[in-house]
This record gives sequence, structure tokens and C-alpha cells, in this order.
Amino acid sequence: MNVLTIREMPEDIMKDVVETAMQLKKENDRARGDLEGKVLISLYEKPSTRTRLSFETAIANLGGQSIVMDFKSSQLSRGETMADTARVLSRYGHVISARLFKHSDLEELAKHATVPVINALTDREHPCQALADMQTILEHGKGEGKLVFIGDAANNVATSLMYIAARFGMSVVLCGPKGYLPKGETLEAAWKSGAKVEVTSDPAHAAKDADVIYTDVWVSMGEEKEHAERLEKLKPYQVNDELLKAAKPDCIVMHCLPAHRGEEITDSVLDGANATAVWDQAENRMWAQEALLLRLLKEGKPPIREEKPKPKAEKPAPEAKRKEPRPKREAKPPKEEEPAVVIPEEEKEEKKPESGKKEDVVESLLGF
Repeated sequence: MNVLTIREMPEDIMKDVVETAMQLKKENDRARGDLEGKVLISLYEKPSTRTRLSFETAIANLGGQSIVMDFKSSQLSRGETMADTARVLSRYGHVISARLFKHSDLEELAKHATVPVINALTDREHPCQALADMQTILEHGKGEGKLVFIGDAANNVATSLMYIAARFGMSVVLCGPKGYLPKGETLEAAWKSGAKVEVTSDPAHAAKDADVIYTDVWVSMGEEKEHAERLEKLKPYQVNDELLKAAKPDCIVMHCLPAHRGEEITDSVLDGANATAVWDQAENRMWAQEALLLRLLKEGKPPIREEKPKPKAEKPAPEAKRKEPRPKREAKPPKEEEPAVVIPEEEKEEKKPESGKKEDVVESLLGF
């Protein structure tokens, strides 16, 4: 299974991933072993902060490991095809995430890969961001409210957010100037799924009684040449204190970051009490990535915890043979001492040779 768009993602899997992400966050176990031995290969054509951090920490938390490969340091920069790259990456890793400019390149990668492929951002959609955003909305108790996206309402973040929020039953309003609103085909697909989606160019009307106000940068990567034109057209769609007055008092403000302070959002709003959810969004990228990786690599099955092998029963030590006490030997009676032989002094003197010269001794022995 691949995750290329929210639009094509089965609703049951989508909701399961969001619910699992919320549960993982509650457990807050940063040393799980569910994906031990699994390798995530992340392919980056575009720079990244939260996407890279969230994927690398997610796979590490689950016991796996990640390999990061960017275009500049790989053979992709020298013309190797996406199809050949997909075949090779599939031999090394168990799952691939790709952050690319063109969605068509992602589709080519997924077509030739033999492992799951995750869209980590393309020009069409940003599904990983949408999963984390929905988690954040539910955590703040706004899952049945009104979501308003203000700014470039035709960009990838707005598109994914529209699809997921509508599938969770929220009312969605997309607000932006002419030329920055979703195309008819995108809206028709949402309406066919039963989504409640409204499109308007009036920010005050859009923000009225909003439960969630969401914005994103006005100039995305690859659109730098349009910078001045975009700022001029989108200036009336800034999220500021005046706009928040039209929303509900407890409305939460969301931004996928990075924020260009003073352009799409003011400092006072981003640093204010209504925008604390922004930092929850950033953290939830990690939990959503964990839940998604678990779903793809465990195929929806609950984590299997291997039982530790039972220790072998030790054989009882053989009983030591009791040693019978040796019978005590009867003590032998002490030997009677023989009476000492007393030799009379006269005999002693006769037997004792006189000391003298050698000749005298000889003569004495011969009886001379």
C-alpha cells in the first residue's frame, strides 16, 4: 500500500492512523521495538525541517533506522531515472518517503517500487501534514466545528486539509483571492464524497464563527519568481488580530510552518494564546508518522510482542550418598615393656676394650 494523497487514502485507514497517533502520544513510549530491523529510506528534493525530523524520530522511536538521500548527493543529479532509483531503493529499505516538487515524479517512483511509498510533500498534496493536523484538531476538541483556510487556498496543504477535514465531518471554508482558489475538479471530487466545502474571497465572511483558522506561507518553494505578485494579491488575507475578532473566542489558529511573520500571519497572533496549537501540530508530525509507519509495515496488525524463552528447568542435583560412619577400631592394648637387662659392671668392664695403640688392640683380640 502507498500513501500518495489524502484524496485516494481509504477512509478507514485514514481514521485508524489518526486514532493510533493520538494513542501513541498518550503512551509517550520513545523506545518501542515494533519495527526493529526495518529501514526507512527518505528521498529529498526539497529542503525540510519538520518532515525530516518527524520521519527520523518516528522510525527511531519504533526501533528501526533511517537513511536520508538527497538529489544533489545521489546519481539522480546526474540523470538516473526515478524508475531505476525506485528499483534500487526497494532492495535496500522496507519503506520509502519522498519529498519532491512534481507529483508525477512521485507516481513514477511508486509505480516501480516494490515497497510502500509515502508522499512527504509534492505540488499536489501534503498528506502527512494533514494527518497530523487532524490529530491536532481532535485533541483541541474542534473535530465537529468549522475549519477556515485563508490565503493560497489552492496549495497542496489546503487541498489535503480540505479532503481530510471533510471526511471527518467538519465544515470547510476555503478563502483566497481569484486565482488562488481550488480548481473545479478538486472541489467536485470533495463534493462527491459528501464534503461540506465552501469557497469565498471574503475573509471576514469566512472567519465568522470559525472554530479553526489555518494559514500557510504565501510563497512556496519553487514560486520565488512570483514573490512580489503573490504578496500584493494575498495581503488582504493576512491572519491578524482584526480577523480573529470575527471568529469564536476559543478559536484555534494553525500554521504548518515555517511562518513568514508579518506576511501571512502577525507576531501577535502567532505568539498569542489562540495559536498554541501550532506547536502541537509540529510535534504531532512525529506521532502521525509513527502511526503511518506502523500501519504500512505491520499491515494493521497489533504489535506482536515476542515472549521471552522460558528458562530450562534445572535438573535436581543428585542426593549425596550418605556415608556410613566407619566402625571405630578397638584400641589395641599397649605392649608390655620387656624388662631391661641389667649387665653387671664386671661384665661391662671385661667386654669393653681398652683404648690404646693399634697393636695392643690386636693382641687383646688374639688373646696374647
